[in-house]
Amino acid sequence: MTARPGCGAADAGAVRRRTRTAAVGRGLLALALGALGGLLFRWLGTPLPWMLGSMTAATLAALLAAPIRSPALVRPPMSAVLGVLLGAAFTPDLVAQMPQWWPTILGLVAFVATAGAAATVYFRVVARMDWVTAYFAGMPGGLVEMTLAGEERGGDTRSIALIHAARIFLTVFTIPFVVGLLEGGLAPPTPAPAAAQPFDAVTVLWLVGCAGAGLWLGGRLRLPARYLMGPMLLSAVVHAAGWTDFVPPDVLVALAQVVVGTTIGCRFLGTPARRILQVLGYALGSTAIFAVFTVAFGVLLSTVTALRPAPVVLAYAPGGVAEMGLIALALQVETAFVTVHHVLRLLLVMTGAAPLFALLARLRPRRDDRP
Repeated sequence: MTARPGCGAADAGAVRRRTRTAAVGRGLLALALGALGGLLFRWLGTPLPWMLGSMTAATLAALLAAPIRSPALVRPPMSAVLGVLLGAAFTPDLVAQMPQWWPTILGLVAFVATAGAAATVYFRVVARMDWVTAYFAGMPGGLVEMTLAGEERGGDTRSIALIHAARIFLTVFTIPFVVGLLEGGLAPPTPAPAAAQPFDAVTVLWLVGCAGAGLWLGGRLRLPARYLMGPMLLSAVVHAAGWTDFVPPDVLVALAQVVVGTTIGCRFLGTPARRILQVLGYALGSTAIFAVFTVAFGVLLSTVTALRPAPVVLAYAPGGVAEMGLIALALQVETAFVTVHHVLRLLLVMTGAAPLFALLARLRPRRDDRP
């Protein structure tokens, strides 16, 4: 029997549509589980319930090999919205204070160098990783960039990616409690009740306009993490110029936390549970190292600046830009200060890690790379 012309293409198209539908369904299931985790953590009264709850639920689902996947369709537009929300913290008064941040910016360079070196030694000696894998796993930032750079130089790509994913997970989970300890309690500081903010048509237009134009700007400028950075840059400009003063509504902040938390948990998909637990064990040690350096720098710099230790610690904690910005936003802890320092940390690691590795590789003696 002769097949009708075009049947093969039609069948292939149907398969692609079913695949896309299944992917969307898995992403929606991941978000639903994340939202349920957020509701549970809110009922339990934990700090940052929407982010920590969704992150925990998605991670457990990944460990149990549940049929979920990272919500890829939702993450780019939500990253753009999150960028606009973070940019809203750049008020004219705050921008006027930015020249006073030079001590903490210089301290950030020292933090990245010393904490990164300590983490690299830890992965090399304790975790017994090869030199390339230990170096790029020990850098405090740039999950995608460090994974690709390590792969180009022969490192263990899966280990580097999992270590960075676990670092972000553990940092996001622990930093609110560290901030709480520095503020005089075991729990994060409770934000002061904010005045009700209108979320009218004008606010929606500013939000959508900054997000859309920011995405175009991020692409034109080839910014890292352009879905986040472009809208954040444009929002920061219009807020710093005083053209608008809208602030994010609580429901939008909660939604952003669910999306970000679910995405973090989904990074462990496709990895055996035993391997995830092993990596989490190694990452726990490196996170402890980063925490010691973070608190030490925070306390030290608070003695030479007018800042409290908590904002500096939150600005140095080696999570992602979006994650740390959301925590600062939720706790109402100098969001712009925290965001600027994390953007600088990311740029510093992205631009400096690979050249420094090349320099160290030339200086190291040629011998077997096994620890």
